[in-house]
Amino acid sequence: MLSEHYELIETLGTNFAIAFLFVLIGLAIQDVLKKGNVPTFGRWFVWLVLFLGCAGFIAKGIIQAFWEAGL
Repeated sequence: MLSEHYELIETLGTNFAIAFLFVLIGLAIQDVLKKGNVPTFGRWFVWLVLFLGCAGFIAKGIIQAFWEAGL
């Protein structure tokens, strides 16, 4: 059974690993922003850029799923 679903398990593992890395990056950025005494505008800008990076990754996954399904 494992050999039949190897590709699915590999894809899910990769996606969860990348999501976990995004969480770690977010925690590191939060720590740097707190310790660096960054103004509010700078904090909003940093979080906007991080969110857009995550949104791009999610959009890529959705587009890829539709493309491979032939829709």
